[in-house]
Amino acid sequence: MTTNMAAGTQAGVTGRRAEGAGTTLRMRAVSRSFGAVRALDNLSLEVAPGELVALLGPSGCGKTTALRIVAGFEYADSGTVTVDGKDISPVPAAKRDMGMVFQSYSLFPNMTAQDNVGFGLRMRKQSASSRSKRAAELLDMVGLSAQARQYPHQLSGGQQQRVALARALAIEPSVLLLDEPLSALDAKVRLQLREQIRSLQQRLGTTTLFVTHDQEEALSISDRVGVMKDGRLEQIATPAELYERPATTFVAEFVGTMNRIPGSYQGMDGVMVLGSVVPVHGGRPDDLAGEIDVLVRPEGLTIQATPGGNGIVTERTFLGSLTRITVLLSGDVSVKVDKTSAAATDLVPGASVQVGVVGGEPVGVTARH
Repeated sequence: MTTNMAAGTQAGVTGRRAEGAGTTLRMRAVSRSFGAVRALDNLSLEVAPGELVALLGPSGCGKTTALRIVAGFEYADSGTVTVDGKDISPVPAAKRDMGMVFQSYSLFPNMTAQDNVGFGLRMRKQSASSRSKRAAELLDMVGLSAQARQYPHQLSGGQQQRVALARALAIEPSVLLLDEPLSALDAKVRLQLREQIRSLQQRLGTTTLFVTHDQEEALSISDRVGVMKDGRLEQIATPAELYERPATTFVAEFVGTMNRIPGSYQGMDGVMVLGSVVPVHGGRPDDLAGEIDVLVRPEGLTIQATPGGNGIVTERTFLGSLTRITVLLSGDVSVKVDKTSAAATDLVPGASVQVGVVGGEPVGVTARH
């Protein structure tokens, strides 16, 4: 399956970073197999100094394996991992100067929050006074000064995860690794903590690799997002580029919501879909022949209640300022259309509607299933 949507690039890094801050992390042609399963397949990735890159993908795509290889908890069958140009493959995990935050909080239950934060400094033989000072600074950064003397069982899940984050940052790591650190938290706490992680990461300029299966999380927190499938990077790009110009059909349909609507080529003018001729991203692809589907986001479609329209509303989902309308078109094609809630009052199940494509907006195309 191919698509003609524009490819992402390694360029386009955004976000505030102090000049010269952070380190460069590179993975070059890294492969890893577990028996017959190819977890990573020639993966190459570069994280710029002070950049936050998220790896996003379905379960089993290799994102956590990549993170564990960087951390030193797994080894690569081939390829290299370098930090500022130095190959760290032979360096044990404990000596890699990396901070790691796991999905499970992994706090020491018999230590207070302050002692947990200062543990890495104690292992580095720092004095009790310097450990105490640094731990207090980090707990203040994450808003837990008042909980410094409390034990993990006395803290909420969100507070425990903030202690884990402070502990990882206390050693001033060259690279911060985050392995789905928010997935065990409720939605409100997850939102608050991801904003705090991003704010701290930008403030400290720490090079960060973040693994998540949550699209909203990846798109909202990252400078760039790498979408993985079967151990490979399908695309790595800024969140906006990833959403607006996905490089492959997999990325288009994995990130956000995407409609597939039957269409036909109309020469150099583009494709005919829902009664309109619209342009294609990058022009007509050479490797597609025969029947095609047109790929359009819900916000790329128009909808209006009208007798004898081309579709029937089957479902509506209130999303706050927007309402998502599901419409059954002829040929048993179901599409989703986003409409402002104030303008969607008459778009109720059973209503006849006319669905079209926003004029002039380029679309993607792919081979018909």
